Amino acid sequence: MTSPSDLDTTFTSHAPGYWPESAMEKWSDHKWQLRNRIDSLADLEARINLSDEERAGVLLAGTKLAMAITPHFFNLIDKDDPNCPIRRQVIPRIEEGWTAPEELADPCGEDSHMPVPGLVHRYPDRVLFLVTDRCASYCRYCTRSRVVSGVGEQQLETQWEAAFKYLEEHTEVRDVLLSGGDPLLFSDAKLDKILTRLRAIPHIQFLRIGSRIPIFLPQRITPELCAMLKKHHPLFISIHSNHPKELTSEVQDGLVRLAEAGIPMGNQSVLLRGVNDSPEVQKALVHKLLMCRVRPYYLYQCDLITGSSHLRTSVAEGVNIIENLRGHTTGYAIPQFVIDGPGGGGKIPINPNYVVDSSEGKVTLRNYEGGIFDYPDPTRIPEGEMKALQEKAICKTC
Repeated sequence: MTSPSDLDTTFTSHAPGYWPESAMEKWSDHKWQLRNRIDSLADLEARINLSDEERAGVLLAGTKLAMAITPHFFNLIDKDDPNCPIRRQVIPRIEEGWTAPEELADPCGEDSHMPVPGLVHRYPDRVLFLVTDRCASYCRYCTRSRVVSGVGEQQLETQWEAAFKYLEEHTEVRDVLLSGGDPLLFSDAKLDKILTRLRAIPHIQFLRIGSRIPIFLPQRITPELCAMLKKHHPLFISIHSNHPKELTSEVQDGLVRLAEAGIPMGNQSVLLRGVNDSPEVQKALVHKLLMCRVRPYYLYQCDLITGSSHLRTSVAEGVNIIENLRGHTTGYAIPQFVIDGPGGGGKIPINPNYVVDSSEGKVTLRNYEGGIFDYPDPTRIPEGEMKALQEKAICKTC
């Protein structure tokens, strides 16, 4: 059930929250935030009331995907509500230990499209460059839980020089997306070096970074970082926010700083049960994103990640959300609902069915209110009338 706090559209700070006032002296230091992440059962139990399912999940977490939560993000958690939409995203639950028959270790088929370790080439003109296996905090529905955090089934072993050589040789590649893990965890100097190397390849037209750092660790979005990124335009950043509560005043400041550096941003949400699976929460989220100068880009059906059945919704719920946004808010606020085809099929757009009937000469459509409209196919100009128009035009020049 949606609570009033789920629909809050104000931008506020939650600091110091679970931390003492003395912590505010270092609160804006992203390195302090990383050093003080919540990463153990003792840390959790000292601050919030865990359910039995969560306690068991934390004990099992080290065998699949590590737990780590930045103080900034942890402050958004309701300490007494196990159904809090923030804690469902980052605190492990016992359900993660069960694998449904349809679930896959590599649901997007990245390993089978990896010509060089760390480089995924699934689409004709663009590649995914996995540059790190670490994040500021770890989402329990992580698509790459097999390699992220250092405790998964595999190790990410990116071969940097081989990857750059592949990109230099494959002139069809015009777009490179840096992801992982989270590239913005790198120092400014290291990230600058990677972007500079990619910019030196003539046929690469633009670069993208996928990051949840602006949400988990907004303190990282410094003026110095933005000045460095600005050197590498055209550069785009895809952020990842799932719930309006995540968009605090600190997050807004960081996102606006990136926008002022000329970086276009899109948001990628994952549809999650008990987190954002209602039209009301989604509308509050997309409205706050626009106020942060971020365009809602994708709403993903949750991938078939091992141990994710308790977080996945039906596809119909995603379609219903789009149905309740289209026509009911500005078009800029409406993301594209997509499913990543299991096993490597790529992003497949899913939309409500607005075509009622299609026959020769016309298409029958319905609008967001249920109104029915016929749209006729173009009528060809009869040959005789075309000739008359030509003669009329000639007469005008006489």
